[in-house]
Amino acid sequence: MACARVPLDEQQVTEPGPLGKERTLPALHPDRTEERCFVPYKPPPEDGSPADVEEFLEHARFITEDLEWLLALPHDKFWCQVVFDESLQRCLDSYLRHAPRGLDLSTLPSSPAVADMQRSIHKAVFLTFLRMATHKESKEHFFTPAVFGEIIYENFLFDIPKILDLCVLFGKGNGQLLHKMIENIFTQQPSYYNDLDETVATVLQVFDTVLQKCGLQCEGATAAEPMKLNAHKKPTAMTMSQQELLDIILYLCDSTTTINAFLDIFPAACTSFQSHSFLSSLTSFYETGVPDLEKAIRKRNFDDKSLQEDLWKRLSHSCRKMVETVHLLLHHTCLQPILEGRENMQTFAEELLQYFTSFLPEKRFLTDYDEQFPVADDISLLQQAVPVIDETRTSYLLQGVESAWDSVGRRKPQSQTRTSQAQASASLSANREPAAGAAASSLAGSKPQEVREPAEGESTRGAEAMLDVPQRGNNGAVCPVIGAELESLLSCIRDLLPDLGEGFLLECLKEYNYNSELVINNILEDRLAPNLAKLDRAMPRPVKEELPAVLNNRSNVFDGDEFDVFRREQVDMSRVWKGRRKGENVREMLNDKRHIAEQKARYHTYETVVDEVIVEPGESATAYELDDYDDEYDDTYDMNQVGANDLDGDSLLTRRPFTVPQVLRKGNKEEDEEDDQDDQEEDASKSAVNRDQFVQDPAVLRERAEARRAAMQQRKGFRPERSSNVAGRPKGQGQTTETLQDRRKKETNKSRVANHNRRSMADRKRNKGMIPS
Repeated sequence: MACARVPLDEQQVTEPGPLGKERTLPALHPDRTEERCFVPYKPPPEDGSPADVEEFLEHARFITEDLEWLLALPHDKFWCQVVFDESLQRCLDSYLRHAPRGLDLSTLPSSPAVADMQRSIHKAVFLTFLRMATHKESKEHFFTPAVFGEIIYENFLFDIPKILDLCVLFGKGNGQLLHKMIENIFTQQPSYYNDLDETVATVLQVFDTVLQKCGLQCEGATAAEPMKLNAHKKPTAMTMSQQELLDIILYLCDSTTTINAFLDIFPAACTSFQSHSFLSSLTSFYETGVPDLEKAIRKRNFDDKSLQEDLWKRLSHSCRKMVETVHLLLHHTCLQPILEGRENMQTFAEELLQYFTSFLPEKRFLTDYDEQFPVADDISLLQQAVPVIDETRTSYLLQGVESAWDSVGRRKPQSQTRTSQAQASASLSANREPAAGAAASSLAGSKPQEVREPAEGESTRGAEAMLDVPQRGNNGAVCPVIGAELESLLSCIRDLLPDLGEGFLLECLKEYNYNSELVINNILEDRLAPNLAKLDRAMPRPVKEELPAVLNNRSNVFDGDEFDVFRREQVDMSRVWKGRRKGENVREMLNDKRHIAEQKARYHTYETVVDEVIVEPGESATAYELDDYDDEYDDTYDMNQVGANDLDGDSLLTRRPFTVPQVLRKGNKEEDEEDDQDDQEEDASKSAVNRDQFVQDPAVLRERAEARRAAMQQRKGFRPERSSNVAGRPKGQGQTTETLQDRRKKETNKSRVANHNRRSMADRKRNKGMIPS
């Protein structure tokens, strides 16, 4: 038996082996696992047919009985089954993946038996995960904390997706237990924080994916990025298929609900989300994507009106969860430290005001957030807890909220308006501790309100830029603001101070790191820097020199041709096609006789042939392209009598004697050849120059003999044998095929000459017994 007060990871147990002999094993060992197959979970049937319901009940009964058996096992047996039984993990994962969420419960069949069985599985799965997340059940049954964290992490008993699903499935009614459970997991294994940081990037990708599917520009895409040629063909929320729109709404609803449940159960994760600028990405997506999806759901034609109502319900639920998620992040990262009285309260207050300032350009999001969580309440809490906050800045924020309500065409509820005015005009003379207590009680007593759904026909307006927050780089330095953001800052300041010049305001923004609130405050209180006080307040904006267009300086061999789209407003698109030209085949090409018509004009000049042209008196011959003088006339034989002195009769035959063709000759062929050779030698001797041939040059004689021999061999068709070359090229350069053939021939035939066959003859004599061996 295991010893008491020893961690399970260090315990040893003695059990009988396969052959009956006892053996000692660690308490956590695969051989101690019970043979049991856990079946995967299947969701309840949607149609509610009796056969499907009966199948679900039987399947769910197996799962419930197996999990109840697992929970009844002792501590060591339970953990052996959890760690080494893969079917158990597949069963639990299938429930987390396919179990119906909050909005899906309304679509389940109304059978009481199905509902009871679903509750039984729900409870058994939750208790199983709760026991798996507990490293100490009692004083006798516990793990070493470090080993426990390693076991759950290395065996993937828990990971971030599982934790997110646990929060969304079991968060309602079990918030405290889930909080302790997840807190213990992150405490015993801090590596989960690294996994959470990697998961946040994936969560941000969810919003970018939805914007891409809707054909909207993603967060972070620069305006200078070139647009793809097929960008206009991307589907939008209005043009995409109905199934794609349904998938996007379900995807968005599930993602926002899961994130909100996780942050509500485990607030410590808010810091990880904030470190990835999650707030700015979420509000930007809300302002860009939500109005487009709402418009698509309202204006598209749905065959099933219940589907349209369900999509609108899910989108409204997603909007509400996104607003609540923003409030959770602001509360746990900014408000909660202030209410708890931590150090650097001024820093947290500045951070909260900075976030509210960044919400001002997001008109639609700001109105929905203010409707559910009034901004005036949070500002009132700040004024009570941190009295040193600038009143000009807070009043500017409140005016921005009112402007957002006006810009979207909605009216603020009267009760909220009266509450905001009363809180804004509250006295700031109370001390900090009672104020903090009142603020905490006020915040705890506030309940979230439902996000108002736009009425039928009400238009949703996009983001109208009013104020932007300066962006900071990795080193904390403020990045220069350019383009639309800079124009927005200037417009915001000039609305309050219209008598100031834009050049003066630009210098002020550069001096104060593009913080418009600080610029307005210092101008009104006359606390500008000395270098700004010397400037002319009506200074105009400097004219920016425009750079010459790149296309004007462009040089290309195709400039000005018929396809130059940069210099031509219209291009003959009939001459532009991709791939093989449509309608073009061989038969049509052969039947095309246009080239014949083109050649008619060319040959028209040859139709009339005139032998004689009569030139009338007074007309010039040049009119008929005639000329009396021809400088190409050949007058060589005009004065000579050609052929007058030629011989008559058979004079041509005397020049060359008649010879019988070789085919008709009856004599010996060799004699004929010798006669031909003698004739050729005689002709050569006659044609030679008369000179002293008493002693002829031997080289000339050899050349003549070689020439006669070559001529004779050519007539007989004899080809001279190629000279042998066995030496070949130098070593290392390779040998030609002719060299290798010559070497083989020499090796084969060398025994025929000289005395190279004596070895073979000696072997022959020895084989016949002539030589004793």
